[in-house]
Parts: sequence; C-alpha cells; structure tokens
Amino acid sequence: MPLAIPRLIGHRGAKASAPENTLPAIEEAHRQGATWIEFDAKLTKDGVPILMHDETLDRTTSGKGDVAAHTLAEIRALDAGAWFGPAFAGTKVPTLEEAMALMASLGMGFNIEIKPCPGREAETARAACALVDELWPKSLPTPVVSSFKRAALAAAQKDFAHLPRGYLAEELTGDWLGEAKALGCATIHPGWKRLTEAQVRAAKVAGHPVLVWTVNEAPRARELLAWGVDALITDKPGEIGAAITR
Repeated sequence: MPLAIPRLIGHRGAKASAPENTLPAIEEAHRQGATWIEFDAKLTKDGVPILMHDETLDRTTSGKGDVAAHTLAEIRALDAGAWFGPAFAGTKVPTLEEAMALMASLGMGFNIEIKPCPGREAETARAACALVDELWPKSLPTPVVSSFKRAALAAAQKDFAHLPRGYLAEELTGDWLGEAKALGCATIHPGWKRLTEAQVRAAKVAGHPVLVWTVNEAPRARELLAWGVDALITDKPGEIGAAITR
C-alpha cells in the first residue's frame, strides 16, 4: 500500500508558534491545518524514548547537561516551554508514548526522526520503533522512521523492516540512491538548500517520495512542489499551507 504522505508536515510540531517537540506544538500544528508531524526522538538515561532534538537539555528546557545523563523523572521535572514564551511555562518534555496518544486522538500521522545521543544509535532506533509498532493504531497512516544516522536506520531495517524508513540528509551526495536502497528506505528526506530538480526527478523515478525540510518561504515551497516534491516539512504549517493552496 502506498504511503499516505500529505503535502504539508509540521516540523517538530509547529516550531515557529510553540515550543518544539512538545504536546502544545503538536496541537498548534493541528490547529494550523497540518495532518502530519515531524519530531525527534532520543532516549533518557533509563531508556525511555522522549521528544528531544538536542544532545543537551540547555536550549529547550530549564535543565542543563546531557540528555543521556538524566532519567525520565529528572527530565519530567523540567520546564520545556518557558524559554519559548510565558504562555507555555510549565510545559513538560513528552514521552513518545504521550505524543503518539495525542496524535492518534487528533487523527494525525507522523515522521519520527531517530535522533540518538552518541553511541546509542541502534538502541534508540529499536526502542522507538518497538513503541511505534506496539502502540500506533493500524487504522491511522503508517508512520515513517527517518534518521541521519545510518546505524539507526540499519537497526530499524533489521528488527522492524515493516516500518517504512526515510533516508535523511542535509545534502544528497555520493551514491545516495544506492545507500538509500541498501538501507531499504522508502522515502528521501533532503534539506532544501542544495537540492536540485534533477535529484528530485531521480528519487521519483526510483519510486521514492521526497519529503523536504525545513521549508518556511512561500516562493521556495511553490518551486519545490513544481519540481515534484511530495511533502514540505515546515515550522509554519498554517502560513505555508495557505501559500501552496492559493
């Protein structure tokens, strides 16, 4: 069955309007019309998948230090919203389980990026994929598991081959199509800055939907869609959604 990927995906929720990788960000993306979310997953010290982009807690929470050095209980005690604005004070770092429950209740789909702390590539992929496999309703869109870390994609391929994988790259260089094929990837996720129309065409000819990040400018969004890109991952789903439906 083909993947039901929409043209618009909220980046870390609606990152421009709410604190990234939080439940309020997911809710805001939904309010702005996004039907899918892209978010980052990594593990706490005690092995629980949470939504978090950085290796450290410093930028997006009231805590400091490495995520991998803190337990879930310690991370849950932090404020993950006040840094963004007073309206979000008290927001907690969500677990992957909590985020999936919210998205399921909203009828949304998602692209989960495995964002492991150093040395935990396979472990993070296996833990996150196991939760997705166990808890995500089969009646909702099949999620895509992507990562910059090839070891994470390889672990997902080995143990959860039925979950579609996404080849994530800042720039498509070398034998990127061959590498994506070797990892059994279904989709290609390039950054927009150095992407070419020829690369989009090559991916499509090979049967790979193309999901481009992080597209926040309307003219670029329209150009990419004209090239044949399947989905735009954006911090501003409401604004970009309005621009591409005019």
